[in-house]
Amino acid sequence: WQRHTLSHFAYCPLVIAVILASGVGGTFQYGYSISTLWGLVSLFWSFTVAIYSFGGFLGSLLCGSFLSKYGRKKGMLYNNFWAIFGAVLMILSQLTTSYEMIVVARLLYGINAGVSFVAHPMYVIECTPKRLRGIVGVTIATCMSLGKLTGQVLGIRELLGTEKNWPWLLGFNGFTALAQLLTLPLLPDSPSFLLQEKGDRQGCEKALKRLWGDGDHSGAMEEMMEEKAVLQNVRSHSVLELIQDRRVRWQFITILVAFTSVQFCGIGAVYFYSFEVFRAAGIPEVSLPYAAVGIGLCELFASFTCVSFLVIGKITRKVLMVRGYLIMAATLILLTVTLSLQTLNSWLPYCSMVLIFILVFFFACGPAGVTPSLPGHIFSPAFKTAAYTIAASNSWTFLFIVGIIFPLLVDNLGYCCFLIFLFFCIACGVFVKFNVPETNNLTIMEITAEFDRMHGKSGTACSKTSAHNNLNGIKTQETRF
Repeated sequence: WQRHTLSHFAYCPLVIAVILASGVGGTFQYGYSISTLWGLVSLFWSFTVAIYSFGGFLGSLLCGSFLSKYGRKKGMLYNNFWAIFGAVLMILSQLTTSYEMIVVARLLYGINAGVSFVAHPMYVIECTPKRLRGIVGVTIATCMSLGKLTGQVLGIRELLGTEKNWPWLLGFNGFTALAQLLTLPLLPDSPSFLLQEKGDRQGCEKALKRLWGDGDHSGAMEEMMEEKAVLQNVRSHSVLELIQDRRVRWQFITILVAFTSVQFCGIGAVYFYSFEVFRAAGIPEVSLPYAAVGIGLCELFASFTCVSFLVIGKITRKVLMVRGYLIMAATLILLTVTLSLQTLNSWLPYCSMVLIFILVFFFACGPAGVTPSLPGHIFSPAFKTAAYTIAASNSWTFLFIVGIIFPLLVDNLGYCCFLIFLFFCIACGVFVKFNVPETNNLTIMEITAEFDRMHGKSGTACSKTSAHNNLNGIKTQETRF
């Protein structure tokens, strides 16, 4: 199966180009901005995070209508101008000594990241053959980890981490946006968007051949036509309608729990305390940025490990999430103990260093690797855009909250703040274990039935739901994700 999966990539080289071109202007931007935000923690951390998060929240609210109007590819292209304008303001801010320009630039970066947080997963998954979508979905988090690592590398003193060069460090987002602006036009648009939204059957067939290679893609096009027939009878639901619809109540709760826990799992606190741990371990002050780069490398390696697990097929997405959160919870307990007692023994800081790398590893190859693409696996096309909007808005809202309360937690609780994040890790791990079904190789109808079975809905209730679906034109042969 592993050789068969890898052979799919060999016959679909343009899919790799899609992953790279969409990623550099997609979640890479989010990861890079978050990395540089941690570098500003001693200056104006709370306000900077608040402005960036507010921009991301605006972008997540705009992306639904924006992507429906312009499509996945054009939407991502137009979205780059937010980052480019922000980079220009950031670079000019040093010349004009304008703090206001920095604030506006961070706001524009947030809008760009808010749109790309939704557009990137939708575009890359829709351009990918069905069998590879689960694996390609993890590359969304890989691009985010790569963005963090890039920010850490560029932030060292020998590159851009100086008082003179900091505008170029914070303006780097504009260059990555420009890279996507130059490369993405060379790639086709989403085949499903061309066929279902624009009715361009010839364009869809041409895009499939470019993306998936020469061959018979009539089966894939037939599935898209069936899905289009479904969508003609069932309109796309709004965010409010998704929240009110009892048929997807547990799917809605799942994305709330999953995306909230990613923000409150304590990974930000670990990055914040890592420098203190490295100092206690005897690492010289001038070498601390290089130690931070080591953490970024660990996260990127873990993201590649997550992809490898899914390629081999031995571990499912659900198992990665559950084990990841529970191991993180155990690690947070040990880290609280070692940090609190680090002055008693010289070897305890080294234990803390090891625990930090363990926590980062299991975060990246578990929750961070699986969560971003989760809405696309458990919601039907009629709910998918609304689900991604809710997930993105939730992430930005809680990033804002974490940015405001985190300094307060550090000042008042110290190392014990990890115990608060411990609760979210345990809660999410237990919730996913007992309330979320496996999604591998299941249709949306089968996943919905599994949700109903796990939460005790009777066969009669399920039959009534199916009947209700049929009355609304929803066929039982839904597209597999």
